[in-house]
Amino acid sequence: MTADTLDTFTPAEERERAARARRMVTWLICFAIVMFFAGLTSAYVVSMSGGYWTRITMPGPFYWSTAFVVAGSLTLQLALRAAKRGTTGVVAPLILATLALGIAFTASQFKGWSRLVELGITPSPNKLEGIGGTYGVDFTVTKDGLPLVPANGHWYTADDTGFERQLDAEIAEQKDRTGPYFYTLTAAHAAHVAFGLLALVVMAAMALMRRYTPQDHVGLWAGTVYWHFLGGLWVYLFLFLRFVH
Repeated sequence: MTADTLDTFTPAEERERAARARRMVTWLICFAIVMFFAGLTSAYVVSMSGGYWTRITMPGPFYWSTAFVVAGSLTLQLALRAAKRGTTGVVAPLILATLALGIAFTASQFKGWSRLVELGITPSPNKLEGIGGTYGVDFTVTKDGLPLVPANGHWYTADDTGFERQLDAEIAEQKDRTGPYFYTLTAAHAAHVAFGLLALVVMAAMALMRRYTPQDHVGLWAGTVYWHFLGGLWVYLFLFLRFVH
Protein backbone atom coordinates (compact mmCIF):
# COMPACT_ATOMS: atom_id res chain seq x y z
CA MET A 1 0.00 0.00 0.00
CA THR A 2 1.49 3.31 -1.05
CA ALA A 3 1.68 6.55 0.93
CA ASP A 4 -0.79 8.14 -1.51
CA THR A 5 -3.31 5.43 -0.70
CA LEU A 6 -2.87 5.91 3.04
CA ASP A 7 -3.48 9.67 2.70
CA THR A 8 -6.68 9.25 0.71
CA PHE A 9 -10.01 9.75 2.49
CA THR A 10 -13.50 9.03 1.29
CA PRO A 11 -15.89 11.99 0.83
CA ALA A 12 -17.71 10.98 4.02
CA GLU A 13 -14.43 10.94 5.97
CA GLU A 14 -13.46 14.33 4.54
CA ARG A 15 -16.80 15.78 5.66
CA GLU A 16 -16.32 14.35 9.14
CA ARG A 17 -12.82 15.77 9.43
CA ALA A 18 -14.06 19.20 8.33
CA ALA A 19 -16.99 18.96 10.73
CA ARG A 20 -14.71 18.15 13.67
CA ALA A 21 -12.50 21.12 12.85
CA ARG A 22 -15.55 23.41 12.56
CA ARG A 23 -16.90 22.24 15.90
CA MET A 24 -13.56 22.80 17.60
CA VAL A 25 -13.29 26.35 16.22
CA THR A 26 -16.86 27.11 17.33
CA TRP A 27 -16.21 26.02 20.91
CA LEU A 28 -12.91 27.95 21.01
CA ILE A 29 -14.69 31.12 19.88
CA CYS A 30 -17.32 30.69 22.58
CA PHE A 31 -14.63 30.10 25.22
CA ALA A 32 -12.74 33.25 24.19
CA ILE A 33 -15.92 35.33 24.44
CA VAL A 34 -16.68 33.88 27.88
CA MET A 35 -13.25 34.93 29.14
CA PHE A 36 -13.71 38.41 27.67
CA PHE A 37 -17.03 39.02 29.40
CA ALA A 38 -15.83 37.40 32.63
CA GLY A 39 -13.12 40.05 32.76
CA LEU A 40 -15.60 42.86 32.10
CA THR A 41 -18.10 41.75 34.73
CA SER A 42 -15.33 41.19 37.27
CA ALA A 43 -14.07 44.74 36.70
CA TYR A 44 -17.64 45.98 37.12
CA VAL A 45 -18.00 44.27 40.51
CA VAL A 46 -14.59 45.48 41.75
CA SER A 47 -15.41 49.06 40.75
CA MET A 48 -18.58 48.93 42.84
CA SER A 49 -16.69 48.15 46.05
CA GLY A 50 -16.51 51.77 47.19
CA GLY A 51 -17.40 55.37 46.53
CA TYR A 52 -20.46 56.69 44.78
CA TRP A 53 -22.42 54.46 42.45
CA THR A 54 -25.60 54.79 40.43
CA ARG A 55 -28.11 51.95 40.52
CA ILE A 56 -30.31 51.89 37.45
CA THR A 57 -33.76 50.42 37.03
CA MET A 58 -33.51 48.24 33.93
CA PRO A 59 -35.48 49.89 31.09
CA GLY A 60 -38.38 47.87 29.71
CA PRO A 61 -36.92 47.35 26.19
CA PHE A 62 -34.17 45.17 27.66
CA TYR A 63 -36.87 42.76 28.87
CA TRP A 64 -38.11 42.54 25.29
CA SER A 65 -34.54 41.87 24.19
CA THR A 66 -34.50 38.80 26.39
CA ALA A 67 -37.74 37.49 24.91
CA PHE A 68 -36.53 38.07 21.34
CA VAL A 69 -33.20 36.31 21.76
CA VAL A 70 -34.76 33.31 23.54
CA ALA A 71 -37.40 32.98 20.82
CA GLY A 72 -34.65 33.19 18.19
CA SER A 73 -32.82 30.29 19.80
CA LEU A 74 -36.00 28.23 19.61
CA THR A 75 -36.61 28.88 15.90
CA LEU A 76 -32.98 28.23 14.99
CA GLN A 77 -32.95 24.97 16.95
CA LEU A 78 -36.06 23.92 15.04
CA ALA A 79 -34.23 24.74 11.78
CA LEU A 80 -31.30 22.54 12.81
CA ARG A 81 -33.65 19.71 13.74
CA ALA A 82 -35.42 20.02 10.39
CA ALA A 83 -32.08 19.84 8.54
CA LYS A 84 -31.12 16.70 10.45
CA ARG A 85 -34.43 15.09 9.53
CA GLY A 86 -34.19 16.08 5.90
CA THR A 87 -37.22 18.38 5.89
CA THR A 88 -35.24 21.08 4.10
CA GLY A 89 -38.27 23.07 2.98
CA VAL A 90 -38.80 24.61 6.43
CA VAL A 91 -35.13 25.31 7.24
CA ALA A 92 -34.88 28.64 5.40
CA PRO A 93 -38.15 30.10 6.81
CA LEU A 94 -37.07 29.20 10.35
CA ILE A 95 -33.65 30.80 9.85
CA LEU A 96 -35.30 33.92 8.43
CA ALA A 97 -37.60 34.02 11.47
CA THR A 98 -34.51 33.91 13.68
CA LEU A 99 -32.98 36.73 11.64
CA ALA A 100 -36.12 38.84 12.16
CA LEU A 101 -36.00 38.15 15.91
CA GLY A 102 -32.31 39.06 15.96
CA ILE A 103 -33.06 42.38 14.29
CA ALA A 104 -35.85 42.96 16.82
CA PHE A 105 -33.36 42.20 19.61
CA THR A 106 -30.95 44.80 18.23
CA ALA A 107 -33.72 47.40 17.85
CA SER A 108 -34.84 46.86 21.45
CA GLN A 109 -31.25 47.33 22.63
CA PHE A 110 -31.11 50.73 20.91
CA LYS A 111 -34.48 51.58 22.45
CA GLY A 112 -33.16 50.71 25.92
CA TRP A 113 -30.03 52.79 25.39
CA SER A 114 -32.15 55.71 24.22
CA ARG A 115 -34.16 55.52 27.42
CA LEU A 116 -30.99 55.63 29.51
CA VAL A 117 -29.70 58.63 27.55
CA GLU A 118 -32.99 60.40 28.23
CA LEU A 119 -32.32 59.89 31.94
CA GLY A 120 -28.84 61.36 31.61
CA ILE A 121 -27.03 58.02 31.92
CA THR A 122 -24.60 58.19 29.03
CA PRO A 123 -21.59 56.20 27.75
CA SER A 124 -19.26 58.97 28.92
CA PRO A 125 -19.41 59.80 32.66
CA ASN A 126 -22.08 62.37 33.41
CA LYS A 127 -22.42 64.40 36.61
CA LEU A 128 -24.69 62.72 39.15
CA GLU A 129 -26.65 65.94 39.34
CA GLY A 130 -27.32 65.61 35.60
CA ILE A 131 -29.25 62.37 35.96
CA GLY A 132 -32.99 62.82 35.50
CA GLY A 133 -36.01 60.62 36.03
CA THR A 134 -37.66 59.81 39.33
CA TYR A 135 -35.28 59.10 42.19
CA GLY A 136 -36.03 55.74 43.77
CA VAL A 137 -37.91 54.61 40.66
CA ASP A 138 -35.59 55.16 37.69
CA PHE A 139 -32.35 55.28 39.66
CA THR A 140 -30.79 55.56 43.09
CA VAL A 141 -27.33 56.66 44.24
CA THR A 142 -25.24 54.82 46.82
CA LYS A 143 -22.10 55.68 48.75
CA ASP A 144 -19.96 52.77 49.90
CA GLY A 145 -22.95 50.50 49.38
CA LEU A 146 -25.42 52.63 51.35
CA PRO A 147 -28.25 54.32 49.45
CA LEU A 148 -28.48 58.09 49.60
CA VAL A 149 -31.64 59.79 50.79
CA PRO A 150 -32.76 63.15 49.35
CA ALA A 151 -34.47 65.26 51.99
CA ASN A 152 -35.32 68.98 52.07
CA GLY A 153 -33.23 69.60 48.95
CA HIS A 154 -30.12 67.95 50.40
CA TRP A 155 -28.43 64.55 50.22
CA TYR A 156 -27.78 62.21 53.17
CA THR A 157 -26.76 58.59 53.64
CA ALA A 158 -29.46 56.17 54.74
CA ASP A 159 -27.82 55.63 58.15
CA ASP A 160 -27.84 59.38 58.86
CA THR A 161 -31.34 59.29 60.30
CA GLY A 162 -30.93 62.70 61.92
CA PHE A 163 -29.95 64.31 58.60
CA GLU A 164 -26.81 65.81 60.16
CA ARG A 165 -24.18 65.28 57.44
CA GLN A 166 -25.07 66.87 54.13
CA LEU A 167 -23.35 65.40 51.08
CA ASP A 168 -24.30 68.11 48.60
CA ALA A 169 -20.73 69.29 47.99
CA GLU A 170 -19.50 65.75 47.35
CA ILE A 171 -22.43 64.94 45.06
CA ALA A 172 -21.75 68.06 43.00
CA GLU A 173 -18.27 66.73 42.17
CA GLN A 174 -19.24 63.12 41.49
CA LYS A 175 -19.76 61.56 38.07
CA ASP A 176 -21.84 58.54 37.18
CA ARG A 177 -19.61 55.46 36.84
CA THR A 178 -22.41 53.04 36.02
CA GLY A 179 -23.18 54.28 32.51
CA PRO A 180 -19.77 53.52 30.95
CA TYR A 181 -19.75 49.98 32.33
CA PHE A 182 -23.38 49.35 31.39
CA TYR A 183 -22.87 50.51 27.81
CA THR A 184 -19.58 48.66 27.46
CA LEU A 185 -21.14 45.34 28.48
CA THR A 186 -24.30 45.66 26.41
CA ALA A 187 -22.59 47.19 23.35
CA ALA A 188 -19.89 44.50 23.36
CA HIS A 189 -22.62 41.87 23.35
CA ALA A 190 -24.44 43.71 20.55
CA ALA A 191 -21.23 43.68 18.49
CA HIS A 192 -21.10 39.89 18.77
CA VAL A 193 -24.78 39.77 17.83
CA ALA A 194 -23.92 41.70 14.65
CA PHE A 195 -21.64 38.84 13.62
CA GLY A 196 -24.45 36.45 14.50
CA LEU A 197 -26.84 38.34 12.22
CA LEU A 198 -24.33 38.16 9.38
CA ALA A 199 -24.02 34.42 9.96
CA LEU A 200 -27.81 34.09 9.82
CA VAL A 201 -27.88 35.84 6.45
CA VAL A 202 -25.30 33.38 5.12
CA MET A 203 -27.16 30.40 6.62
CA ALA A 204 -30.45 31.58 5.14
CA ALA A 205 -28.83 31.78 1.69
CA MET A 206 -27.37 28.30 2.11
CA ALA A 207 -30.75 26.95 3.22
CA LEU A 208 -32.52 28.53 0.23
CA MET A 209 -30.06 26.68 -2.00
CA ARG A 210 -30.87 23.46 -0.12
CA ARG A 211 -27.24 23.06 0.92
CA TYR A 212 -28.06 21.67 4.36
CA THR A 213 -28.72 17.94 4.38
CA PRO A 214 -28.91 15.25 7.07
CA GLN A 215 -25.35 14.28 6.11
CA ASP A 216 -23.88 17.79 5.83
CA HIS A 217 -25.17 20.57 8.10
CA VAL A 218 -22.17 21.48 10.23
CA GLY A 219 -22.41 25.14 9.16
CA LEU A 220 -25.96 25.32 10.46
CA TRP A 221 -24.88 23.53 13.63
CA ALA A 222 -22.06 26.04 14.23
CA GLY A 223 -24.37 29.01 13.66
CA THR A 224 -26.99 27.52 15.96
CA VAL A 225 -24.49 26.91 18.76
CA TYR A 226 -23.17 30.46 18.40
CA TRP A 227 -26.69 31.93 18.53
CA HIS A 228 -27.60 29.81 21.56
CA PHE A 229 -24.40 31.02 23.16
CA LEU A 230 -25.26 34.67 22.47
CA GLY A 231 -28.72 34.11 23.94
CA GLY A 232 -27.32 32.51 27.08
CA LEU A 233 -24.73 35.27 27.36
CA TRP A 234 -27.42 37.95 27.14
CA VAL A 235 -29.53 36.23 29.83
CA TYR A 236 -26.43 36.15 32.04
CA LEU A 237 -25.70 39.84 31.42
CA PHE A 238 -29.34 40.78 31.97
CA LEU A 239 -29.49 38.95 35.31
CA PHE A 240 -26.07 40.28 36.30
CA LEU A 241 -27.06 43.88 35.60
CA ARG A 242 -30.35 43.46 37.42
CA PHE A 243 -28.57 41.96 40.42
CA VAL A 244 -25.87 44.62 40.71
CA HIS A 245 -28.48 47.35 40.34
